Formats: sequence, C-alpha cells, structure tokens
Amino acid sequence: MKLPIIAYGDPVLKKKATAIEPAEYPQIGQIIADMFETMYGARGVGLAAPQVGLSMRLFVVDATPFDDDEPELKDFKKVFINAQVLEETGEEWAFNEGCLSIPDIREDVFRCPVIRISYYDENWHHHEETFKGMAARIIQHEYDHIEGKLFTDRLSPLRKRLIEKKLNDISKGIVDVDYKMKFPAQKKGR
Repeated sequence: MKLPIIAYGDPVLKKKATAIEPAEYPQIGQIIADMFETMYGARGVGLAAPQVGLSMRLFVVDATPFDDDEPELKDFKKVFINAQVLEETGEEWAFNEGCLSIPDIREDVFRCPVIRISYYDENWHHHEETFKGMAARIIQHEYDHIEGKLFTDRLSPLRKRLIEKKLNDISKGIVDVDYKMKFPAQKKGR
C-alpha cells in the first residue's frame, strides 16, 4: 500500500527516531513492503520511516538506478533497522541531493565517501558493513532522517535563506507532486 509522504515542516521529521524490537512490530514485513511501494511510487532511492509518519529507526534503500555509474549497485536493495553509523571516512564530496519530503528542491550536500554501519535486516539478522560511493551517500541521507535531520540542515545559512520561501510553500502544500503527501501547514478545506 502506498503511504502518504510527510512534507517538510512536520515535527516527526525533526525528531530522533526510537529503536524498535521484533516483539513490538510483528507486522514489520508489511511496513517494509509498504515503504518500498511508496518509495518506488515516488521514484525515490531511499525512504525512512519518519517520512511516512513512523518515528522508528527503519529505512529502506534501492540504489539500483545508479548501477550505470557504479555496477556494484545492481540489485542493491536493503533494509536497515536500528542502524548506527560507526564511522565515516574519506574526503567529503558534493552531490546534488533531493528528498521525497522536500520535493522540487535539490542542493549540493557534502558527505564522506565511506561509512561503516551496524544494523539489522528485515529478518532481524545483525550486520556490520562498510559501504562506499553512492551506496554510502544514500544510506547517510536516510540515516540522517532517523536522527531527525534533513539534507537542508547540512546547507550553509545563506543557501537555507535562499530556499526558505520554497520550504515554507512545501509545508503548506504549494508544490506540484505526483505522489500522495501530507502537508503540516496546509489549511483545512483546500
């Protein structure tokens, strides 16, 4: 089931998400399936639970669209539960990022090229892995979501001021998207 994506301005996007336990979420498989369906429906490569209104440490990624540039990303589809970034290394590099919760805004964001991360998969098996390149970037972007951060938080104060009106418009629903969204500042009856 496609879920509505929470737009910029909603407090759930700025809240550090809570760790989850298997017993608390026996329906985690359905939540994950719904998140993938929502992400694909919006043509995204990653989606975090807070973006669908769930303040839990869960995100999904599918970096396959980048396999032309990085062949190792073919079929790179993963689920991250209770993730913790252990280390970020290398010289930061810029990439023009966007976000399903902040449609129509793209900005250069600097991130480290290599990360080491601890997480559980959808079967609650523990992993500690190192990722690099675009996979690392996508994971870092989604990890930021479960930490209550948005890519706009990584911009300079000047860049933030330049896009402030657009961000406010997004929170009010003044944006053209072709996927279902919830807008925190949208007036009732619009």
